[in-house]
This record gives sequence, structure tokens and C-alpha cells, in this order.
Amino acid sequence: MKRILRIALIVLVSLTLFSCKAKKEERDDIYIFFTSDVHCGVEENLGLASVKAIVDDAKAEHPYVSLVDCGDFLQGGAMGSLSKGKLIVDLMNAMDYDLVTYGNHEFDYGVNRLDELHDAMEFKPLAANVIYTGSQKNIFENIDPYEIVEYGPIKVGYLGLLTPKTITNSTPTFFMEDDRYVYDFYSGNNGEDLAARTQELVDEMREKGADYVVVISHLGARDNGGFDSISLIARTQGIDAVLDGHAHLTIVEDRYPNKNGDDVLLSSVGTKLSTLGELIIAKDGSLSSLHINEYNRQDEEIIRKIGEANDELAQILNQKITDLDHDILICDEAGIRMSRSRETTAGNLVADAYRWIMDTQISLANGGAVRASLNKGEVLYQNLLDITPFQNTLASCYATGQAILDALEYGAQNCEGIYKLEDNAVGEYGGFLQVSGLKYTIDTSIPTPVVKDENGMLKGFEGERKVKDVYVLEDGEYVPIDPEKTYSVSSTSYVIFEGGDGNTALLGSEPITREGPVDVNAMIEYVTMLGDLTGRYTATEGRIIIE
Repeated sequence: MKRILRIALIVLVSLTLFSCKAKKEERDDIYIFFTSDVHCGVEENLGLASVKAIVDDAKAEHPYVSLVDCGDFLQGGAMGSLSKGKLIVDLMNAMDYDLVTYGNHEFDYGVNRLDELHDAMEFKPLAANVIYTGSQKNIFENIDPYEIVEYGPIKVGYLGLLTPKTITNSTPTFFMEDDRYVYDFYSGNNGEDLAARTQELVDEMREKGADYVVVISHLGARDNGGFDSISLIARTQGIDAVLDGHAHLTIVEDRYPNKNGDDVLLSSVGTKLSTLGELIIAKDGSLSSLHINEYNRQDEEIIRKIGEANDELAQILNQKITDLDHDILICDEAGIRMSRSRETTAGNLVADAYRWIMDTQISLANGGAVRASLNKGEVLYQNLLDITPFQNTLASCYATGQAILDALEYGAQNCEGIYKLEDNAVGEYGGFLQVSGLKYTIDTSIPTPVVKDENGMLKGFEGERKVKDVYVLEDGEYVPIDPEKTYSVSSTSYVIFEGGDGNTALLGSEPITREGPVDVNAMIEYVTMLGDLTGRYTATEGRIIIE
């Protein structure tokens, strides 16, 4: 009898262990929510409060839920600019983000400031493609390239990729020590180096047991000179999905073949929370994605925290500057952004403000820094800050006509005969130059003659130029620019003295003012001086003609 009982006990224990093992290995769907290019738009469109509610509701129903971001969260609005990112980090902590990668605009307050913000982050940043060759402090020293997360029996490897053009898409001098670049983001060999680095790390994650690999990308989906996510997919194997940022494209679920011909899912969610992405790894092993544009609930805690942050800014931001009886725009009537490829009324306003306050013949404003339209009604400090949110310092110099021609040519490199395709902008470039005190024509039938060095900086020109018929405003009339003549030019220090966007055309020009007012303050003083914007900037003026 004792022997029978002992056998029964052994069987019972075995069945229990088998049951526990089966339960442990039982898998469920994995839900990965993702945002990108929020640019401080915490209350815009879907809004962070709705995002938090969506994620929390998913967590209440499912065991495996994560929230990640694909970069450009710290900059783009007053909440980021006036706190140098701290208020945004606090909000993201409250959102319970798990993982992020960095966009180029995370560096707009300087690498040292980003390093300070690391201490405040309760989420984990990933940066896989960084090389540091300096002698001071590598701010990425303790930042991992990837993270493997266990969802029950399933392991998902997340890899964070920054755009290799980070240097030129932020402020180049921030990445220098003793007048040399000490950071590199695998910017060489037209994306082949980036692909090789990615493959190395994907293989490493697979060896460590990752069942799936998801790239959190700030590369931009396509048309980025081999440094985009589609090119990366084509050159690698072992990636299951790419969650993409940087290009502000809206892609629900596209699939592209990798180097072995296997499909890789690609999704992108636009900008300023126009939608929330959701990648689903189903328990049957399949992958799918969808976008969420609206929700019937908001998280009260996030609403409260946004309110507290806004209260800190309200005293400054709610100051009224003037009234406006029409819209001053960066986009067309359908909302397609144009300031990076066409003359816009908002771009003219910004460039005119620069030229007026710096008292120069010519002003250049990079289209990537003209970020919002000015809508009719009361014009507040907040509205002007939204147009120029980066708080760039203005500067001026004496530049030859040839240097100005070179700067315009560099800025026109991506310009196409059309500026939109379906619902997306095309031919954009952040270094496209809005102007004051001159006008010019771009012939889009001519390929760009721009030649860049290994860091993506302007090296020279080869072939026929796209930019022609350049005229300078002198004594109230436009006259042809003289390549040999010297002109006074204003812009941001970013453009003139720091090679912003890789445009080195004005480097070496004789300085007039290295540290002028901050761009938004120039806007405030200019608009205040005008007193009334009625009838001003109602339409473009033919400053930039596209052929």
C-alpha cells in the first residue's frame, strides 16, 4: 500500500511540474505601442493623456505590453525649449515609457544637456550606432545598443538606431572637441557601414535567444541616401519589424524584402501624436501593425501633470503680442508642409524678422527651423515660439555673393518639381533656405551638383547648378547678385558659424555679430514693431520660384 501511495505521489508531482512548465511556456499576444517625432506636441491630436489610457487599458487586459518612442521628443515646442527638455522627460516618466531611441533634435540643447537628462530618465534609451573618438566624456558610454525583453517564454530584442546624419541635422559644433568631430553615427559608405553594424548586433541578439528583433529607428523610411529604414532592411537579415521615425511619414503597415527575400514589417506614425502605432506579435507568430487616431478616455494623472507643466510656462507664453486677421502658413490648404521645399508666408516672416533685427542686406532662414503656422486671432508669445521653437541665437557676417550662391545651392539639393505625393510631402530638406532681401529660382530638372564629405558636410559642387537668377534687393529694387561683391548676411549661428545641416558655405566669412538675440525674441520685437499684421504676409511674393 505504501508503495502504491509513493508511486501516486510521484505521478502527482510529475503532473504538477509538467503543468507548471506548460503554463510557463504558454504564450500570449505581445502589444508594442510606439510614438515618434512628438516634438513636444503633448496635447496635440491624440495627446499623451489618451496614449497613456490606451496603454494602461491594454495592460489591464493583456500581460505583455510595452511603450516605446522612436526619437525627437525633447524639442519642438515651448515645453521642451524653455525647460531644455526637463518637463518632457518628467512627462515621459509619468507615461511609463519603456524604451526610446534618440532623434537628432534630442541634441539641440547640446550633448552635455542630454547627458544631464539621462539622470532624470526612468525609461531606457538605446543607441546602437555611435562611435566616440574624443578624450573628454562620451555621453553614450553607459547607453546600451539594444535591450532583450522577455514576454513570458518569448524574447524580443529591441535595437535603437539614430540617423547617421545626426551631426548635420542638429548643431555640428556640439559634436566636436578641439575643432574636430569626436562623434560619428556610422555615416560612411552610403549606409553600408550602418547596415554592417546593425547586422552585427542583430546576430548578437539572436545568439542571446531573441525570438524577434524590432528596430526602433530614427532613420526615416525612405529616400535618405542609403541611410533610411528601407535601405537598411534590404541590406540585412534577421530583423522582423522596423518602427520608424524622423521623416514624419504615416505608414500603417508596409512590408519590404530583406537581403534573403523575407518580408520585414515597416510602420511609421507621423508627427505630434497624429496617431499611435501598435505592433502586435501574435501568439501564432505573425506580426501586424495598426494606427490608433482617437480614443474615448484620457488618463487623469497625465492631464494633471501636463497642466502643472503648462502652469510653469503660462506667465510667459500667454503674453499677447498682436492680432492677426488671416493665417500665415508653412503648409498648403491640405496641411502638407512646404517650408522645406517652397517659399511660404511664415518663412518670409521669419527671414524678415532676422534681417530687420540684425540690420543686414540679406537673411537666410533654414526651412527646418520654421516649424508652425501662425493662425488668425490673438498672437501670443506661444504662437511665435511655435514657429521658431529652437531658441537659436542669431548671427551675422560679411559674405561674398559666391558664398551666398553656394549656400542657396546646398539648400536646394532635394527640391523637386512637386512638393507632395498623395498625403506626404516630398523633396523636403531641413536646410532649404527661406530668404529675405533676395530672390532666386530653382530648376528642378537639374540633378543636384552638391558633393559632401564623409561627415555629410558640403565639400563642393560638380556639374550644372539648380539655382539660377539670383537677385539682391538694393535701394528697393532687385539687381543680379555679384559673386565678387560682399554682402551683409544674417541667419542663426547654426547656419553661419556652425555648418548647420551640413551647409559650410558661409564658414570662414567675416563675422559681424556672433551672438545676437534669440530667434523667437527677434520675432517678438519685429512683430511688435510692425504693430499690426493686417494685410501683411497674406501671400508668397515670388522670392523662391520653382521650375
